[in-house]
Amino acid sequence: MGAQLGEIITVDDWARLAHIPHRKKVGEEVSGADIERILGVTSKSWDRERFGSIEAVVDVARQALRAALAEPEDIDAVFIATCTPYEIMLDQDAFNLLRRLRIPDSVAPFQLGAGCGGLSRVAAHLARTGAQRALVLTYNAASPLGIDENGVLAHWSGTETEHPFAETLWCSGALFSDAATALVLERDEGFEAGLGFYSRDSLEFGGEPGFSDPLIHYPGGGAAHPPGFPGSTELSAFGLNSLELARYYSRGMMLNQETMDAHRPGFVDEVRRIYTHQAGPALVANYHQLAGLDAHKAPTHARELGNLVTSATPVLFYTDVVNGLVEEGDTVCFSVIGAGPERGAFLVRVAIPGEVTVTTPLPPVPAALKVS
Repeated sequence: MGAQLGEIITVDDWARLAHIPHRKKVGEEVSGADIERILGVTSKSWDRERFGSIEAVVDVARQALRAALAEPEDIDAVFIATCTPYEIMLDQDAFNLLRRLRIPDSVAPFQLGAGCGGLSRVAAHLARTGAQRALVLTYNAASPLGIDENGVLAHWSGTETEHPFAETLWCSGALFSDAATALVLERDEGFEAGLGFYSRDSLEFGGEPGFSDPLIHYPGGGAAHPPGFPGSTELSAFGLNSLELARYYSRGMMLNQETMDAHRPGFVDEVRRIYTHQAGPALVANYHQLAGLDAHKAPTHARELGNLVTSATPVLFYTDVVNGLVEEGDTVCFSVIGAGPERGAFLVRVAIPGEVTVTTPLPPVPAALKVS
């Protein structure tokens, strides 16, 4: 695999960049201390220079191919999962990436406009294909999407807009961060421990009526609210339905674990690590407590990096590989949840045929988990 983060900045620095008007203290701005108190994040990956173009994604893809000892012609499926494409129409990100990487023209790309649960959708599609070696690319370019030509955060601090979550749009900027990752997944018919599942939860959710709310709202920019039309700019921002998100994350992640355990009793003890989606520090901590997961089994980085969206769990995995906390032959679990709504989990066996290079700052590893 390969991964890149941006420059890690404190929420104090981010707040000074964002200039978010304080709703309760006239004339004051939201501070880093306010952000940490409300969202729990202390720092974030934020780097408009690095993530201002698709070049970062190209770099991590090449890094992953080298680590897999794979040539472009060895790849027979490519999945791109992102909610921040560089070009939004006609899946041009996918075509650009495959051209740059020299993936054979016979390979049809799958570009998914996916949020935090996108990796489960990728796995569900991949399981139903005959692909032998797939390249999976994920990226979240929060900083270039949110900063205007004056270097100030756009759209996220206003309250006098039509956006259904206008008053809390700044939370998206404060929480979501920059990252790009790439994974090469190979089919192994002899991997008897293989297991995975996917659910949209639109019709039914754990025995309850299904979700009709998308959880993350970005209504502007499409045919319903075309670019350039009145109101479209104000609607072209990510708004969080925080109450429904909290409900969906906590229950949905438990359903992920319960579903996996029903099909593979004791899987938690069998796998080396479980990589859970990092929606936010408080939500992750609450779920890990409910599920009985500690840092030795389920690492976290939401407090240090914010929400990396689809890239969150691959960055956790990458960090473990670089630090020697997972090794060749280990089985690991990815369990994710996100806007849609959608969720799922799957097991993979680790293979590291080539060298995994470090080209990016990494979140800290607790001293108790470090290896010599």
